[in-house]
Amino acid sequence: MEERFIGIEIGGTKLQLVVGDKEGNLAERKRYTIDPTKAAQGIQDHIKECLESWEPQMETISAIGIGFGGPVNWKDGTIQVSHQIDGWENFNLRSWLENLTGKPVGIDNDANVAALGEAIYGHGKGRDIVFYMTIGSGIGGGLVIQNSIYHGKVPGEVEIGHIRMDKSGATLESKCSGWAVNKRVRQYIDQNPESILSSLSKADQGPEATLLKPALEAGDLDAKQIVDEVADDLAFALSHIVHLFHPDVLVIGGGLSLLGDALEIPIAKQLDNYLLKAFLPAPEIKIAQLAEDVVPIGALELAKSTLK
Repeated sequence: MEERFIGIEIGGTKLQLVVGDKEGNLAERKRYTIDPTKAAQGIQDHIKECLESWEPQMETISAIGIGFGGPVNWKDGTIQVSHQIDGWENFNLRSWLENLTGKPVGIDNDANVAALGEAIYGHGKGRDIVFYMTIGSGIGGGLVIQNSIYHGKVPGEVEIGHIRMDKSGATLESKCSGWAVNKRVRQYIDQNPESILSSLSKADQGPEATLLKPALEAGDLDAKQIVDEVADDLAFALSHIVHLFHPDVLVIGGGLSLLGDALEIPIAKQLDNYLLKAFLPAPEIKIAQLAEDVVPIGALELAKSTLK
C-alpha cells in the first residue's frame, strides 16, 4: 500500500488540507474560508470535519505536517499566537492532532514550511540556500539550507516582515503587506475618482490590491507606479537578507505574488542598487513555482521528516 501524508495550511483567511504521496503529488484537497468570529475553535472544527470525511483512507496515512500562520514552538508543537485569529495562544496543536488521529505530527511556521516546499519542489530545487518571503495579510519569511529549515531560538526566526525600514518604527509589513497595499490603492482611488483603478473598484468589491493586476493589463501607469513603489520597499528589505545570508535564490509567494513579472522585474532591478558591489550580481528573484500549493506541499515534506 502506497505511503501517504496529510499536509495542513492554517492561515489568517484560509484553511487547506491535502493528501499527498512522498513525491509531493496531491490526491485530495479541501479548502475552507476561515471565519474569524469563530476563533481557533472554528478552525479545529473544520479540521475534525475534514479528517472524519477522510476516515476510510486514514490507514494509508503515515504522518501529518502543519504550516501555521504565526509563531510556533516547532520543538513541542505549541502555538505562541496568531495575529489574525483569537484563541490560539499557548495551544499545543501537535498534541491535539496526535490525540485526534494517532499519527505523528510535525508543525512549523507557514513561511518556513513554504520555504521547504519551494526548496525541494519549486524554484529552490537543486540550490543550497533558499530564502522564501510570503506577502499576504502579513509578511513572513523562511530560510532553507541544504533542504533543512533554518531555526533560531524558539519561537521564531527570519521575520522579514518585522524588519524596520527606518528609525520611526515602520516595518516592511506595515508598508507592503496586503493590508498596506490595500490602503495605498484605496487612498489613490479616493483622490482620483475618475481613474482606471476607481472604475475597476466599482465592479469588484474584493481587496483593493487585487485591482492592480487588471489595471496594469489596461496600461494604467498610476497602478504601475504603486507597484514599483512597493517593489522598491521589498527590494530594500531583501537587501538585508542578501547581506546576512546571501542565498542562491529569493522566492516570493503569497497573494501579491500573483502580480507575477510586474512585481518580480522591478524588485530585481532595484535590488542591485541596495547591495554591496561585491555581492553583485544579486540572487535571482522568482515568483513561487508552487503558487497556492506551496504551504500544503511543504507540509507534506514536513510530515515525512517526522518519520526520520
